[in-house]
Amino acid sequence: MGRTHRPRKGSLGYAPRKRASRLVPRIRSWNCSQEMMIPGFPGYKVGMVTVLYVNQTKNSPNFGKEIVSAATVVETPPVTVFGVRRYEKTPYGLMCKGECWTPEVNKDLKRKLTIKRGINHSLDKLLQDLDEKAELRLLIHTLPRIAGIHKKKPEILEIPIRGGNIEDQRNYVEEKFGKTIGISEVFKPNQKIDVIGITKGKGFQGVIKRWGVKLLPHKAGKRRREVGSLGPWHPSRVLWTVPRPGQTGFHQRTQYNNLLLLIGKEGEYVLDSGEEQPITPSGGFPHYGIVKSDFVLIKGSVQGPPKRLVVLRGAIRGGRKENIQLTQIVHGH
Repeated sequence: MGRTHRPRKGSLGYAPRKRASRLVPRIRSWNCSQEMMIPGFPGYKVGMVTVLYVNQTKNSPNFGKEIVSAATVVETPPVTVFGVRRYEKTPYGLMCKGECWTPEVNKDLKRKLTIKRGINHSLDKLLQDLDEKAELRLLIHTLPRIAGIHKKKPEILEIPIRGGNIEDQRNYVEEKFGKTIGISEVFKPNQKIDVIGITKGKGFQGVIKRWGVKLLPHKAGKRRREVGSLGPWHPSRVLWTVPRPGQTGFHQRTQYNNLLLLIGKEGEYVLDSGEEQPITPSGGFPHYGIVKSDFVLIKGSVQGPPKRLVVLRGAIRGGRKENIQLTQIVHGH
């Protein structure tokens, strides 16, 4: 059997490899959209299924062929807009000029935050004298109670508004303030999206598993699962580029240009037959349970274990457009 030859695993661009500070991913950039909407939506990873679809993308090598692929189910219950923040562009960056909460908030939000009365300012006062230097962002929280995740405490995110001018954004805030937003208002099938989330945690691991370095030969000494050398004599220190053991997994990562195959309602989906079918297999998804609310089907795999929160974002890198026709969803192997 031939010996495997490959570069070591892992990019040094992600160094230092340490644990993510929280389970809710931090998103530093959003896509620009012509439509008035929020550019992202949170969801909970459920599990994987097998899908059969016909590729209808012209000039594709697989045009007109039926393809079998793996797909991931992400449950996306509606989110509630409980607040608005106003930012101003300054020479020192964006500065928060105030925020406003709804007078009545969900009772589950009190499990996450201490509700302060002083924040409930007037929305009209917050939105006065808006100009091109102003930026509005929505404060939203998830509704895990209506999902199949068996959880009550919600997650909180701050999401900007994309599309239109500042007056259009103001009208959008007044329309959505205190109401819920569904996944179908943000994304459409056959759309490219980015998936941002925290990967599976593997704890403290050695250099073989963490970096994929080569095993030392059996004549090298008493140890094999370590690097052959820590570096030269000078400089008289271990460089940061040398593979070392440490934290593995539980890092924030972004998967670009994933294809959104399907958007389902209340745990059910409809294909060409016109009949509503449940996405949950018999006995439920392993380590998750039953999908009770809206969900999306994403081609390929998604980082993280079941029940992990992921944020779906409109693709910022573009990518080639794909047009597919979903024909069948199969559970199991």
